[in-house]
Amino acid sequence: FHPVFLLQVENVKLLDRYANRKAATGTLYLTATHLIYVDASAEVRKETWILHHHISSVEKLPLTTAGYPLLIHCKNFHVAHFVIGQERDCHDVFTSLLKLSQPVKPEELYAFSYNPKMSKENREIGWKLIDLKLDYQRMGIPNDYWEIRDINKDYEVCSTYPPEIVVPRAATKAVVMGSSRFRSRGRIPVLSYLCKENNAALCRCSQPLAGFSARCLEDEQMLQAIREANPGSPFMYVVDTRPKLNAMANRAAGKGYENEDNYENIRFKFIGIENIHVMRSSLQKLLEVCEMKSPSMSDFLTGLENSGWLRHIKAVMDAGVFLAKAVREERASVLVHCSDGWDRTAQVCSLASLLLDPFYRTFKGFMVLIEKEWIAMGHKFSHRCGHLDGDPKEVSPVFTQFVECVWQLMQQFPCSFEFNERFLLEIHDHVYSCQFGNFLGTCHKEREELRIFEKTHSLWPFLLQRKQELRNPLYRGFTAYKELQPNTLPFSFQFWCGMYNRFDKGMHPKQCVLDKLLSCMSQKVTLEDNASELENKLPFFDGPLPSEGCSSSKAGPAAAKGPRQDCGEGAAPGLSNGPSLGHQKHKESPSQHRDLHKLSASAEDGKAQHQ
Repeated sequence: FHPVFLLQVENVKLLDRYANRKAATGTLYLTATHLIYVDASAEVRKETWILHHHISSVEKLPLTTAGYPLLIHCKNFHVAHFVIGQERDCHDVFTSLLKLSQPVKPEELYAFSYNPKMSKENREIGWKLIDLKLDYQRMGIPNDYWEIRDINKDYEVCSTYPPEIVVPRAATKAVVMGSSRFRSRGRIPVLSYLCKENNAALCRCSQPLAGFSARCLEDEQMLQAIREANPGSPFMYVVDTRPKLNAMANRAAGKGYENEDNYENIRFKFIGIENIHVMRSSLQKLLEVCEMKSPSMSDFLTGLENSGWLRHIKAVMDAGVFLAKAVREERASVLVHCSDGWDRTAQVCSLASLLLDPFYRTFKGFMVLIEKEWIAMGHKFSHRCGHLDGDPKEVSPVFTQFVECVWQLMQQFPCSFEFNERFLLEIHDHVYSCQFGNFLGTCHKEREELRIFEKTHSLWPFLLQRKQELRNPLYRGFTAYKELQPNTLPFSFQFWCGMYNRFDKGMHPKQCVLDKLLSCMSQKVTLEDNASELENKLPFFDGPLPSEGCSSSKAGPAAAKGPRQDCGEGAAPGLSNGPSLGHQKHKESPSQHRDLHKLSASAEDGKAQHQ
């Protein structure tokens, strides 16, 4: 890879906020896609790469004795503080980064120029890796009550839903279309997750256009069809994830929430998760706390509390827990919505599915979950992540909160997830990187129009290639924990330093437990491979064992059963890959002896463990 430099500035200082060491001095380069800083003062060449799409803000600070400071904040919470010697250079870097980090057209995004030298066939295979139909089949759909319909193939039901949706078999096309007209943006009730054991369904939609008194017979029939698809329960929940005050304000605008008098056998409940504007403000306050130079314990804890961030994380988690309990314990179907059904609804439905089903805690399952609940169902990644130069009030850390909720669960259930923290961070990075096509646009229709599947690559195969470094060495397997029941008391929630201070190396432990465990697992695999290779050689050995204390001249197949049964205590078995050790006893290599000692030591260990 040889980037074309748009700009090159020498003698640029890079300050470290947390390490009390002299600032690095090096060269800053700008390419079409990255800012690259090469530290010239380091003994070993050290590079810092910042993707332009990751940049959320660039700020020129007041002149100092060292030069002209430039502060860069990134969407993955990297903060880079440069000091540039010349004002003209600083201005050029500043204006270039403003332009490069805020593309106007989707075609300017990195995914459309990213070329990993992959064939067209492999790219197409990558996009087909996640098949949502297979996930619905895994749930037992289609069945007597639910079916997959292509009723939205022309996007006439809903422009932000995928062409195929899962709806009750009893819901006629007239019912579906009528419900569509009564739901905000046509986002009718559709299935997210079906519990095969008890037929309880988790469904999602947008708010009804009810105002203070409006009703819709088809929408009422749609909810009745959902309730009757679960014969074991006499009622269903309808959950509004908004605070009640917000929902009532929407009523005044002709929207709002369901009137229990109009819907048969429903139990209505408000959850109270705040809107995107509150969440955006909360994250900003949290990041201000993270960037404190030398905070006291009181300053840090007060700032964390005042940000309200963990309180919001708890609210999302509480909602997910409520939905999971309703489905699993009360055996009741649940319909969830917020305003438009693509932010809070996506958070709580995906979280509840994760709690209910261990499949979604695997690599492949988690990818399916994100594709199903976030990408296919129209979460507005482009707007919420600020991919293009647009309305800053549309930006909000909705997906970040979901990722953090998963991390919080991983702290309580460290053996229940196949992947580790780095996997979550990789996904979070690429939601903002625009390097892959998965998270571009706002819905399936828009991705088709942009020809995402023809012109860009899918993230998932690239992550699966790195499973070894992204796996959880403590994972107990698919069936170890069927469902998760997390503690949601306030003291159960932790500040996620690995996310919000991830790039501040001075704040991290000197020793990483995950690295040690992954290293041990890698060593274990290597030793198992060695042992397997040696076991395969044993049946071919038919000569005398070359160790003192061996009385038998034949090992033969018996050697495969137990390497010590023909030897005295302490003798190491001889191994051969040829016809007879007698013909090559003087040709043994040192590596063969090392293998013998390894096997001998392994046998001793095994013996000690079984005594």
